[in-house]
Amino acid sequence: MRDALRIARDQGLDLVEIAPNAEPPVCKMLDYRKFKYEQDRKAKAARKNQARVEVKEMKFRPKIDVGDYETKKGHVIRFLKKGARVKITIMFRGREMAHPEQGRMVLDRLAEDLKDVATVEQKPLMEGRNMHMTIVPIKGAFEKKADGDGDVTTEKEN
Repeated sequence: MRDALRIARDQGLDLVEIAPNAEPPVCKMLDYRKFKYEQDRKAKAARKNQARVEVKEMKFRPKIDVGDYETKKGHVIRFLKKGARVKITIMFRGREMAHPEQGRMVLDRLAEDLKDVATVEQKPLMEGRNMHMTIVPIKGAFEKKADGDGDVTTEKEN
């Protein structure tokens, strides 16, 4: 160990212990400042390339009409296509608080309608006057539909 430290100093390098629990301990001679700099650059590049998960929110009411429901469901599908998580909120007002099962029915219906493109990450949860549910897109769910249509035409051509 002392010989390695002396050799490293003579060459102007640092002696870095790689595996201290090995027998004998494993060390490496390198310029530690340069090593730390390169590690920081790699970490910065990894953070830069990291995908940011966006959380969108769609608000519903317990007594939502069919047309409004379909419109909001379309918006949720659009968010899911972009890869965002979607937080579904049911807002209760006044006496609607006495019937939270109506809100749960809307959330269950939405989860059932979207089961082929999304999964429920967080089950419906009541917080104050709101009920929340979080859904996430299934990886490749939207690409499969496009590929499936293309495969059918190629099979007929062959």
